[in-house]
Amino acid sequence: MSDVKAVDLFAEQFSKLKSEIAKVIIGQNDVVEQTLISLFCGGNCLLIGVPGLAKTKLIQSVAQALDLSFKRIQFTPDLMPSDIVGTEILDSNKQFIFNQGPIFANLILADEINRTPPKTQSALLEAMQEKVVTVSGHPYKLPNPFFVMATQNPIEQEGTYPLPEAQLDRFMYSILLDYPKFSEEIEIVKSTTIENEATIQPVLNAAEILGIHQLVRKIPVTDNVYEYAVGLVTRTRPNSPLASEIAKKYIAWGAGPRASQYLILAAKCIAICKGKYSPDIEDVQQAALPVLNHRIFKNYQAEADEYTTEMIIKNIL
Repeated sequence: MSDVKAVDLFAEQFSKLKSEIAKVIIGQNDVVEQTLISLFCGGNCLLIGVPGLAKTKLIQSVAQALDLSFKRIQFTPDLMPSDIVGTEILDSNKQFIFNQGPIFANLILADEINRTPPKTQSALLEAMQEKVVTVSGHPYKLPNPFFVMATQNPIEQEGTYPLPEAQLDRFMYSILLDYPKFSEEIEIVKSTTIENEATIQPVLNAAEILGIHQLVRKIPVTDNVYEYAVGLVTRTRPNSPLASEIAKKYIAWGAGPRASQYLILAAKCIAICKGKYSPDIEDVQQAALPVLNHRIFKNYQAEADEYTTEMIIKNIL
């Protein structure tokens, strides 16, 4: 199949995929799109929202629609790294064998990831970046494709641990969930208080998803789009000669080169979701908030002036 036909087919599959997920997830269209885009780029994503916004249900629905193996890890203060990656045990023959942890699945839900200490959070770092885990000096490959989708509650700060910057940078997207609209909430209540629940039919499988990863990377990008993406990231760095005035005033630390890479990858995927064969600047702008939101660190002046990261990014755009 030619790349042009592959793009046309993917645009149809993407539309069908959203329709299947919409059987269970009412509203949250932007959130669903952003979640799928991060997966089709091969990236991990962090979903941030108050309890009851169907973060876990969304991830389960995505796993069903993509026909992927799914494991949920509930992060708690007493969770240990071995509870995630697995451990070696002594068998009946007095030989050590590796007992795989729940991380060995295509799609991992790291529920309330900020509830566990950095020591345990670090167990995900190698997996998210290298797609392997190392136990007792032996590397073990994870299933391919492999994604981590983490949830975080922004309002319950007691008993939570902030994610290390290195781990935050491993997430391609940081997706903010808001309350549903009034009409959407009525539909949610109607659909969840009856006897029969909707079932999701698989649209894509693991092999097809790997093919989409390759397709995304084949999409051509013009130099002006590359320059815009890198320029956008550079303007978030307060010490850069190209820094915007808002960055100099409100940002303590700007985004790194991984943000530029993810902006281009996301723009490519956004373009083919729309049936286009090459991304433009608008596609980069569409990816800017979820890519940059967790890579920009505000200073005290921003806190004092109640200036949010989203406001800073929109100003820079």
